[in-house]
Amino acid sequence: MAKFVVAGKANCPYYAKAELLADYLQTNLPNFRFHKITQQPDKWEQWLHDICETNGWEHRQSPIIWRELLDRGGKGQLLGGLNDFLEYAQRYYGITSMMLMEEMLDIAEENLQAHLEIVKEDEEIKSLIKPMQIWITSASVPICYHLIPLLANGEVFGMTTEISIHLLDTDQFKEILCGIVMEAEDMAFPLLRSISEHTKIDQAFIDADIIIVLDDVPLNLEVKSRENHIREVSEICQVYAPLIEKNAKSEVKVISSGKTFANLKATMLRTYGPSIRPENIIAIATSWESAAKAMLARKLNVNTAGQFCIPEGIIFSMPVRFQNGNWEVMTELEINETTQKVLGHLSHELVQEKLVALKEISEMHPYEAE
Repeated sequence: MAKFVVAGKANCPYYAKAELLADYLQTNLPNFRFHKITQQPDKWEQWLHDICETNGWEHRQSPIIWRELLDRGGKGQLLGGLNDFLEYAQRYYGITSMMLMEEMLDIAEENLQAHLEIVKEDEEIKSLIKPMQIWITSASVPICYHLIPLLANGEVFGMTTEISIHLLDTDQFKEILCGIVMEAEDMAFPLLRSISEHTKIDQAFIDADIIIVLDDVPLNLEVKSRENHIREVSEICQVYAPLIEKNAKSEVKVISSGKTFANLKATMLRTYGPSIRPENIIAIATSWESAAKAMLARKLNVNTAGQFCIPEGIIFSMPVRFQNGNWEVMTELEINETTQKVLGHLSHELVQEKLVALKEISEMHPYEAE
């Protein structure tokens, strides 16, 4: 069976002639099938360039026609343009199109109007579906590349929830962001409505439903003191928090992650963004923290959870259960005295980090602190 693809600009008279000839052949020949691809005039050149580059073809006009090799697989075999198609139909089937230019122009106009109506209908349907807006900061980091498939495959937000992903980083990493966008588009996730890169900080978090903060401050105590690292974390959060309050949706959920200072980042975002609901700011335990907890649990022969006597005003990793879109701490778990001392030590460190961060900022902006 012969299966052809006929593609062209919606307003191209030569595409109209090729389309009608293909339709006639399909109607009258049992072993001829064709598929048509209609492109808007302003998108045709780029589409043609991409399809030719993918298949290693040379073609610069509308229409372009190729044969799908159903029996052998692999890429299609380029036939050419309208004249090549007319010659093929005459040689193999003895059929010739006698359509005049005036008819071709009329049909091309009908094709354009029909295509515009289809595009309009698609846009109206899409407008009724509001995708979840997800922003990822410091999106040039390697983990972001692996995070996108997890967000877009439907397992996180549901198999019917469409998402739009926004990648945020500085101009320095613009090329990396563009690469991530292109690769994500090539994956063609059915639930990924769009993915875009952003480098202008004042436009960050617009209409955000979910914000994933990946910013890391790598610890290098030989070069900088711990206080300097904490100050860097605090400065990042001092920039992000007001923008989240200003641009994001009122029920935005903020997830702090990374290799270092995940809890402190969450704490400072809560501090500098008082209008953000506290229960909507969470920290994902770092791999180092999880490994340390697991090791302590094995040594002490206890469960890895701790949840009692933790002071207010800090973000602390706790076991939680999710129900009806909310979470609650699992307070029924039991811990022994030794574990409680360890938790007290960890919470004390987090309190000290917060105090250092606030002190650094107050010294930098004394009048604002007052």
